Amino acid sequence: MLPAAEDIVRDVVAAVDLACSRFRKDSELMRLRPRMAHGVSISPMFRRLLERALDAARLTGGDVDPTLGADLAALGHGPEWQRPGITSIPVSPQPAPPRQSSVPRAPGWSRLNLDDSTLTLPADLRLDLGASAKAVAADLAAAGVYRELGCGVLVSLGGDLASAGPGPLQDGKPGPWQIMVQDLPADPCQQISLAPGFALATSSTQKRRWNHGGTQVHHILDPRFGLPAEPVWRSVTVAAPTCLEANAFSTAAIVRGFAAVDWFRTEGIAARLVDSQGRVITTGEWPADTCNPAADAGESSNPGGGSHG
Repeated sequence: MLPAAEDIVRDVVAAVDLACSRFRKDSELMRLRPRMAHGVSISPMFRRLLERALDAARLTGGDVDPTLGADLAALGHGPEWQRPGITSIPVSPQPAPPRQSSVPRAPGWSRLNLDDSTLTLPADLRLDLGASAKAVAADLAAAGVYRELGCGVLVSLGGDLASAGPGPLQDGKPGPWQIMVQDLPADPCQQISLAPGFALATSSTQKRRWNHGGTQVHHILDPRFGLPAEPVWRSVTVAAPTCLEANAFSTAAIVRGFAAVDWFRTEGIAARLVDSQGRVITTGEWPADTCNPAADAGESSNPGGGSHG
């Protein structure tokens, strides 16, 4: 059933891309963007993606914000990232200079209005659903394969993993999915068991990096300032019931920095956080890493390979 499952996944990804890509002129997002300040009607797929993005904003207290498109564009995050195989653009080996102080601004997502028929976005904001749309696509694709084919499935979209239906057979009985968690190839790895129906996501500050104005920047922004979050964590991997939740929490952890640890422990979020020195911290029910010492580094989630969120 693999070819049929692949067709379903590709159809979902194509539909999501056509709805919300900011890197293609014919996407619904780009076609409607000039008129959003005056209110526009949106398709069911666009509405679903935007509603899930707003769910992510609420889950994270605004740490994941779908209105950062203008900030990403101003930092030079453009269409070159859509070329096959691109995970980084060459950067200088010097560390980025300290962030200049700035006054936190009003949350953009709270200024967006979405009612039963119309989306209205203030003229100074631009939507970018990249922080959540791929995770939603993974959830939709896994659910679609299970619904249409009736088989267990694990879908991996560049670090966003979602599963549905029974797990792979072990000794004649459905068991968990076996996931190798690793960010960059040189980083140590950890194999974990993921229960069927659950999801995994990784956010990384080691990938999608480039030079802008003589400074190294990455693609995970702190919505308070519209600037890249301080790279306290090299990567954060989260397990959750849906890929949307896993991705939202992993992204928010990058934004919150050290404060993410107490937050995750209080909320019981299963996560693996790797700091800039390569030290590993786990929270919730994330399994102990018996293969690598605490000083080991770098995570991600992908069966047989690295990934990022």
